[in-house]
Amino acid sequence: MTDNSVIREKRGQAYWITINRPEKRNALNGSVIGGIASGYREAHDDNDVRVIVLTGAGDKAFCAGADLQDSGAAFAMDFSRPNVDYADLLRLSQNATKPAIARINGVCMAGGMGLLCMTDMAVAADHVVFGLPEVKVGVFPMQVMALLQSIAPRRLINEWALTGEPFDALTAQAAGLLNYVVPAAELDAKVEWLTGRIVDKSPTAIRRGKYAMSAIAAMSFDQSIAYTESQIALLAMTEDAKEGLKAFAEKRKPSWSGK
Repeated sequence: MTDNSVIREKRGQAYWITINRPEKRNALNGSVIGGIASGYREAHDDNDVRVIVLTGAGDKAFCAGADLQDSGAAFAMDFSRPNVDYADLLRLSQNATKPAIARINGVCMAGGMGLLCMTDMAVAADHVVFGLPEVKVGVFPMQVMALLQSIAPRRLINEWALTGEPFDALTAQAAGLLNYVVPAAELDAKVEWLTGRIVDKSPTAIRRGKYAMSAIAAMSFDQSIAYTESQIALLAMTEDAKEGLKAFAEKRKPSWSGK
């Protein structure tokens, strides 16, 4: 990273990734996509990090999607490459074993909706407007749908993608996109509260749990129950599981080793 389009910083045991292009409504370009991907990797390489927080700078936008000021670059494709960088970022997020929270501080549109969907939990300010406006410029939210279809009801996705019309935070919450909607002045406090509910839990249980949840997503019930009964047996052998049971018996707070 040679520019400052993404700020990556540790805040206690939370790793914050902030898209830093407020003058462009935190629009996506190559540097932003690369910076977010680097943040995910750095967070996973740091054993002290328990949770990732993804947000945008300022109070106007979380991410307004691709940077259309240079539409040639936004939709330029190297057809010799089977993978697209934005798609690879979504793949990376789905293989992540540390939980991520989206802090939705402002407009969340198009590719920004994909960033929202790639996290595990989301908190939004009550003034935020969401949408999939791609049809208005002759394209379609192709890659976003890969994650969105497992979160929101099909009829709503049809309406959002086919009409391109925006919707509000309460609609997004009712559709399952958000965990909490709060006044803008309370956004940081709610994000801090949610991160606090994660960092005091067993990092081993969370990482193995996320891994298992991802693995069983495409399994039948018979496959998933067989897989998970083996996983709980493995989890019970970890140091964190032993410490958790011991702390419970001794009526004290666990001291997690993350092993």
